[in-house]
Parts: sequence; C-alpha cells; structure tokens
Amino acid sequence: MEAAIDGLVKFMATHSAWAFWIALLFAFAENLAFLSLAIPSTAILVAVGALVATGELSFTPIFIGASIGAILGSTLSWFLGLIYGDYMLNFWPINKHPDLVQRGKDAFNKWGPFAIILGHFFGPLRPVAFLLCGIALMPFGKFMLFNLVGSIGWAFVVPKSGEVGGLIIGWVWNLFAGH
Repeated sequence: MEAAIDGLVKFMATHSAWAFWIALLFAFAENLAFLSLAIPSTAILVAVGALVATGELSFTPIFIGASIGAILGSTLSWFLGLIYGDYMLNFWPINKHPDLVQRGKDAFNKWGPFAIILGHFFGPLRPVAFLLCGIALMPFGKFMLFNLVGSIGWAFVVPKSGEVGGLIIGWVWNLFAGH
C-alpha cells in the first residue's frame, strides 16, 4: 500500500492539474461508508499536503477538491442509511467491525449532531457516522449543517497538516544541513 501512496504522490507532483480531482476522489472515498475502511485517503491527503510545502502543488485546488469530495461522500452515506436503514450494517467491511457501529451510536448519544463533525476527524467513527445519521432519520437540513462544517474543516486540516509537517521537516533539514 505504501508503494501505491508514493506512486500517487509522485504522480501529483508532476501532474498538478489533477490535484483537484485526485483530492476530490480520495476525500469522497474517505467519507463514504465502506470505502473509508479500505482506502488510506487521509494518509494520501496528508502526503499531498506535504507537496504544498515544497511548492510543487497549490493548496487551494486540494482544499476545494477535498471539501467537495468529503461533502459528497458523507452525504451519499447519509442517503444510503436513510434508504436502506440497518440493512447497510450487514455489508462488508462494516459487518466485520461491530465495534465501530457501537462507537458511532455512543458518539451520537453523547454529542448529538456534533458527532457528525467529530466523525470527519476521528477515523474509527468515520465509516459509520454519516450512515447512522440516515438510519436514525436525521433531517437532511440538520445533517447538512453539521456535515458542511465537518467536511470543510476536515478538508482544510488534513492537507494543511501535511503542509505544516513538510515545512517543519524542510526547516529541520536546512538547519542541520547547514543551509
């Protein structure tokens, strides 16, 4: 998997025009029930953020693409929960992780709709948070209010953390390399 991430990051470094679409695709996958367990999108978006620190990519298309992808993926998960209900919890890979479903239910009991925002930032909650909102018949407007805040915040923080990390590594490298 690490080789695939490295290959994708190298591709983006040389094909910056694809940054928006790749960020959108991986953010969509990261926020869609089921795929979020199978694809290491957060790691990819952090690595892509590090390319911003090198000047090889611009932050803006990554942020916009990741925002749209996160909104689309989490919203589709809400619709899947709304339409198919508890039946969705029987599918792989969620059916292999009943603890995630319980964590999601516990989060909603404790934090209410703020669990949607938390779901964007807390990996173990992400695969089920948005699905559970649909299953619970949370009104779409209420879901979207919290989902937009969480999606946009997540799309900013994840690649920006890679950018900041890249800047720190570059600074330390230059400090010890004597530049």
